[in-house]
Amino acid sequence: MTTIFIAIVALSIIAAITYRGTVHLVPIKLKRFTTSRKLFAVLLVLPVMLPGIVDAHGNVSLEDDVCVQRVGGNLVHFNAYQPQHAAKAQYCTDIPAEGDTFLVVDLVDPALRHLPIGVRVIKGMNEASEEETVADWPPMIHPDGVLRGEARLAKGLYRLIITPEGFSPSSYLLRVQQIDYANVARKALGPLTILLLLIVIGYEVSKSTRFKSWWVSSRA
Repeated sequence: MTTIFIAIVALSIIAAITYRGTVHLVPIKLKRFTTSRKLFAVLLVLPVMLPGIVDAHGNVSLEDDVCVQRVGGNLVHFNAYQPQHAAKAQYCTDIPAEGDTFLVVDLVDPALRHLPIGVRVIKGMNEASEEETVADWPPMIHPDGVLRGEARLAKGLYRLIITPEGFSPSSYLLRVQQIDYANVARKALGPLTILLLLIVIGYEVSKSTRFKSWWVSSRA
C-alpha cells in the first residue's frame, strides 16, 4: 500500500510539472485552462485521500475493527493462524486455506477475565446446530485474557461462538477458502487508480504543443 501511495504522489508531481509547463509555454483557451486546473486539483487531493482508502482497516479504531466483537458488553478480539501455510500471517474472519487452524480470542476488557468463558466452533450458519460442532472448549476462567484452541477446518462457512457465563453469546462468521469479493475490490482500487491517472495524464500531455512539437521532430 505504501508503494501505491508513493506512485500516486509521483504521478501528481509529474502532473504538476506538466500543468505548469502548459500554463507558461502554451497559449490556452479559458475553457481548457479551467479543465486542466480541475484535473490538477483532483490529482493533488488523491494522494491525501488514498491512504484512507487503502488502509481502511489498518487505521480504524478498536471498536470499528472487524476482528473485534462485543461479548456481554465487553470487547474481545479474534485472530486465526495457519503456520503450516504462512508462518507469520494473521487472519480474522477470512481464512485462506483448509487444514489445522489455531484460534485465539483476546479478552480486551479485563471484566471478562474473571468469568468462565466457553468457545464452540460449528460448521454452517445455524448457531443452534450440535451435529456440526468441530471444536468445543469448555467454560474456563482465563486470567491472562487469552483463549487458545485448535480446529481442523475444511472449506466452507463456520461460526465461532463465544459464551461468557451469565451473558448472551456472540459469534464470528468464519469464511474458509472462500472468495471475498469486497477484499478483491479493495486490493484492485490502488492499481486501477494509478492506471486511470496514467491515462488521464497521458491524454493531457498528448494535447500539449510541446509534446506535439517533440513528436513531429522525432519522426522527421
